[in-house]
Amino acid sequence: MGAAESRLAEPRKISYTPAMTAASATTARTALYAGTFDPLTFGHLDVMSQGGALFDKIVVAIGVHHGKEPWLSFDERAAVIRDACASIGSSCAFEVAGFDGLVVEAARQHGACAILRGLRDSADFDYEMQMAGMNGILAPDIRTIFLPASPGLRHVSGTFVRQIAALGGDVSAFAPAASVAALERAVKRRGRT
Repeated sequence: MGAAESRLAEPRKISYTPAMTAASATTARTALYAGTFDPLTFGHLDVMSQGGALFDKIVVAIGVHHGKEPWLSFDERAAVIRDACASIGSSCAFEVAGFDGLVVEAARQHGACAILRGLRDSADFDYEMQMAGMNGILAPDIRTIFLPASPGLRHVSGTFVRQIAALGGDVSAFAPAASVAALERAVKRRGRT
């Protein structure tokens, strides 16, 4: 067994850093919630609302992938997220940012002690566990927090919402009004209706 395999096979000792322990009265506990948010759905809002009950601040980090062309521009997604966050009844502060590298680096850049991930089903769980494991090796001081989707939202997927919108369907049951309006504009730009 090589050095890397040996290191991975051993139980990891956890040394708790100030970012991981109870926050003092002057230190905000910050989490990063990353995604493409193309479009923002009620499922995303569910994760943000649940996270808002646990953290003082959530940075909603919009992933910018240079090889993919999103339906909504970065500015459209940021505006929709800001609008939606204003409706979340929480004392948590929400900030919107972009990132184009590793999510753990974005978390460090924003002083986050945790990365929030939503889980809809067992397929999400398997994928997210692998990602959490990799992120845990890259940044052992940043925890991944899994938040289960509320029962009425487990079926909501940004991919399905885009597909329904592209075919002229009503997506208002799956996304907030600002997101629906942005999708309608995107469909017109793409010439799909």
